[in-house]
Amino acid sequence: MKTTHFPPIQNLAWLTGASVLIAVLMSAASLSGIFFADVLYPGADLRRSFLSNDVVNLGLGLPILLGSVFLARKGNWFGGLFWPGALLYVAYNYIAYAVAMPFTWQFVLYLILALLSGLTVYRLLASLDVETIRQGLQGQVAERFCAGVLVGFGLLFFVMRIGVLFQQQAGPETAVAVADLLTMPLWVVGGILLWRKQAFGYACGAGLLFQASMLFIGLLVFFALQPLLADIPFPLEDFVVIAAMGALCFVPFGLFVRGILRLQRS
Repeated sequence: MKTTHFPPIQNLAWLTGASVLIAVLMSAASLSGIFFADVLYPGADLRRSFLSNDVVNLGLGLPILLGSVFLARKGNWFGGLFWPGALLYVAYNYIAYAVAMPFTWQFVLYLILALLSGLTVYRLLASLDVETIRQGLQGQVAERFCAGVLVGFGLLFFVMRIGVLFQQQAGPETAVAVADLLTMPLWVVGGILLWRKQAFGYACGAGLLFQASMLFIGLLVFFALQPLLADIPFPLEDFVVIAAMGALCFVPFGLFVRGILRLQRS
C-alpha cells in the first residue's frame, strides 16, 4: 500500500546521532583545512586538490547531510531516500583524503570519517522498510533507464580508475582513483537491483543517483574555486566534460525526484 509518509526508520536515534557526529567531524576537518592549509597540506598538489574541496564539503556536503537527516525525521521521502547518498558522498570524499594524506593525526580523522560514514550507510539501509519503499516507487520512476545510467557510470569510472591506479604515483589523483574503485561497485550493484525491480534497488537507487549528482556538482564547484584558492587557470575543458557527464546523471535523478513528488502528492 502506497503512503505519502516515508516508512518508519528503525534505530533512528542512533542513525541521527552518528550522522550529527559525522557532520561535526567533517566541519572540523574542513575548517582546519581552510584556515591551516599550509600546515595540514604539506605539498602544493595536496593544497591545490583539498583546499578547494574543503570549501565544497562545507558548502555542499554538510548541508545535504544535515538536510537529509532533518527531512527523514519529518517522514519526508526525499530525506529518507537521499540520506544514504549524503553519507556516501562524505565517505567517498574522506576515503580520498585518507589515502592521499601522510600518516598524521589528520589521517586518523579522515579514516574515522570514512569508516563511520560507511557504517552508518550500512545500518541505515538495514533499517529501511525496503518493501514499502518499493511499493511506493514502483511505476513512478523509469527503473531501467535509471539503472542503466548507474551501471554505465559505475563500470566506466571503475575501468578508468584502474588505469589511473597503475599509471600514477601516490597523490591526489591516485587517492580519487581508490575512492572510485571502492564505491563504484555500489553503483553497479544498485543499478542491477533497480533494473530487476528488487526492493533494495528502489531503496538505494535514489540515494546513489543523489550521491552521483552531488559529486558532479561538487566537482564543478571545485573547478570554479581552484583559480581563486589555488591560483591555477580555470580548467575549461575539464569543466565542460564533467558538466556534460553530470547532465546525463541529472536526468535519471530528476526522474526519481518527479516520482517522489508524485508519491507525496497522491
